[in-house]
Amino acid sequence: MEKMKLTKEKFNDFIAALEKERLYAPQKEGETTKVLPVTKENRPDFTVSNTTVPLKSFFFPQTETLFQFNLGQTDMKLPSEEEKAVVLGIRPCDAKSLTIVDKLFSWDVDDPYYLKKRAQTTLVGLACNKPCANCFCTSLGGSPASIEGLDVLMTELEDGFLLDPVTEKGTALCQSVQELLAEASEEDSSQAEAIHKEARESITRQIDAAGIPEKLPGLWENKLWQEISDSCLGCGICTYLCPTCHCFDMQDEVEGIEGRRCRTWDSCMFGEYTMHASGHNPRPTRRERTRNRINHKYSYFVDKFGEIACVGCGRCINRCPVNIDILDNLAQVREASL
Repeated sequence: MEKMKLTKEKFNDFIAALEKERLYAPQKEGETTKVLPVTKENRPDFTVSNTTVPLKSFFFPQTETLFQFNLGQTDMKLPSEEEKAVVLGIRPCDAKSLTIVDKLFSWDVDDPYYLKKRAQTTLVGLACNKPCANCFCTSLGGSPASIEGLDVLMTELEDGFLLDPVTEKGTALCQSVQELLAEASEEDSSQAEAIHKEARESITRQIDAAGIPEKLPGLWENKLWQEISDSCLGCGICTYLCPTCHCFDMQDEVEGIEGRRCRTWDSCMFGEYTMHASGHNPRPTRRERTRNRINHKYSYFVDKFGEIACVGCGRCINRCPVNIDILDNLAQVREASL
């Protein structure tokens, strides 16, 4: 399907048409922003440069019930089947992050909870016309207008939105609202290309990641890990808000005879994460945990899946309460002696 144009006058009709299925979009909730259901009261907010809570929470919730049970019985109640959904207005870096997380959840054993949500969801991205100060997606193969992981890429123009279908799901979505769309002109496409170019060139923070995965194993005992971790609080916000972090814990919760098995986000930055039943902890201090976090993203994941597990969204930089900056950390890695 060719690129199409949605005028701003028809935007509300576009939203109403998409609401026939479950529709989600970035919205403000108190002091944070996240992907939430679109209702008459809660409308999409495209002024959000990137949500505080990453898109992974839609497919991999912070707390998720895997099944319910009653004590003394063998029957289990599974979650209801996933319905089709559309997520509108997500940023390209978050879409790219899902292609990274997909590798983990379809690795040695397919994760049905995650993969069913992925299969039932159409992702409509919104190109970043004005990237944030700490974005560095271009250093890791992304861009403010990347189509990787998306079904449709939208670009906001002066008088509307350019829609570029990427997959069959994206084409089907555009066809379902075709009466609201017009064929995009060459001028529309040229304007979008100029916007994309300006956005790419506005990204000032960079890191040359070439060679870092190969260098990290030789820095295992290097003093830089102590220097990096000295100011770390161990709060875990860098991992909770990272769109590619995927560590989780599993718990059985019982009240009376009713129980459930659930999984919840966990973090390698927490001391309990690697605590053995014997009391031994192979990562006893923040030094070891900081080393593991950076090695996991820039070395271990590369060894296992051939890709760096970071998309350069800048969330960990923006939200760290003590201003730890992963770009500075990576620069230290590059400069460190083996």
